[in-house]
Amino acid sequence: MPARLRRSVTIVLAALASVFALAACGSSSKSPATTQAAASSPSGGKPTLLVYSAQGYSPNGVKAFEGETGVPTKLVEDSTGPLLARIQAEKSNPQWGLLWVDGNEAFAQLDNEGLLKKNLTVPALSTTGQSLVPSDKSFVPTGLTTACTMIYDSKTVTSPPTSWQQLLESKWAGKIGMNNPAVSGPTFPCVAGLMNYLGGVPAGEAFLRKLKSNGLHVSEANSDTLHLLETGQIQIGLIQSSAAIGAAAKVPGLKVGYLPKETLLPSVIGVDSKTPPVVQEEAQKFLTWVLSPAGQHQMQTGDPHGDSLYWPVVAGTKPLALLPELSTLSTQTIDPSTWGAREAKINNWFNANIAQ
Repeated sequence: MPARLRRSVTIVLAALASVFALAACGSSSKSPATTQAAASSPSGGKPTLLVYSAQGYSPNGVKAFEGETGVPTKLVEDSTGPLLARIQAEKSNPQWGLLWVDGNEAFAQLDNEGLLKKNLTVPALSTTGQSLVPSDKSFVPTGLTTACTMIYDSKTVTSPPTSWQQLLESKWAGKIGMNNPAVSGPTFPCVAGLMNYLGGVPAGEAFLRKLKSNGLHVSEANSDTLHLLETGQIQIGLIQSSAAIGAAAKVPGLKVGYLPKETLLPSVIGVDSKTPPVVQEEAQKFLTWVLSPAGQHQMQTGDPHGDSLYWPVVAGTKPLALLPELSTLSTQTIDPSTWGAREAKINNWFNANIAQ
C-alpha cells in the first residue's frame, strides 16, 4: 500500500529494531497517530476498541462499524513500521485492541512473542484465505494484493520484461525503481518473495546487488516511485499491486505487468492478547464484520484507487472490475514465520547495501 507518512530511514529502522529486538520487523496520506486508551469507557459505557491500521479504507470501515454495531471504536492511522514499534513500546500497558495492516510476517512474530489472542473465530473464507490462517488462529487475512507488481510507461516501454532476470539487462540500466523495505512495510514481502523464488537469501542478495549495479532507484514509498515514473526518471516501478493498478487507472500511458511467482500479500487482522476480555470481544466483532458483506463493501469503496483494489478472501465476494482474475497470475505464498524472523536482518542489509 502507498505509505501514509514520510519517515526517514533512520527513524524507521530504529522503530523496527525495537519491534522485534533486531530479530524481525502504502494509497492516501495519513494524519499522525494519536494516543487513546483501548479500554477506556466513554461516560461509563462500553469500553472503546482502539484500531491500529495502515489501511486506506480503515476510516470508512471503522466509522461504519461503530455506526452499525454501537461499539465505541477509535482509529489510529500510521504506516506499518511505526504501528508495530508502538505496540512493542506498549507491552507493559497495551493501548491497542486490534491491528490491521498488510503482511502476515509481522503477525507471526507478534504471535511468537505472545502478543496475539489465539483461537479467533474465523468467518467462512475462500480456499486461499483459509490457507493463510495459522493453526492457532491468531491472525486472519481480510484481502489479498501482490507485493512486487510491475508498473511501466507504455509510451517508452513497448516490450516490458517478462522475467526477473530480464530486469538486469543493460537496456533497463537506470530505468527501474522500487521502495526500501526498511521504510515501506509492504515492500518486505516483495524482497522476501524474490529471495524465496530465487532459492534463498544469498541468491536474492546477489540479484539485488546486480539490480543496484544496473542503476536501481530506491525510494521510501509507492508515491515516490510513482513520481519517478510519471516524471520520466524511470520507466519501470516495482510496487504493491493496489498502488500500481490505481495509478494505471488514473494516469494515461501507465500499464501494469506481472512477473513470475508474484508474492501474495494479505491484509491481516490480529487482536491484542493482553487487552481486557470485553475489548477482545469487540475486536472479534470487528473482524467478523469486516469479512461480512457490509464490511467488504466498506473495504471496496473506502480507497477506490488504492487499498480497495484487492482480491477478496471471502467466498462469493468479487474483486473490483480493475483487477484481473487472480487465478490467471503466477503467484506464490511465503512462510510468515520463516521470513518474519528474518525481516529485521534483511531490511538492515537492504538499507546498508542497496538503498545507499
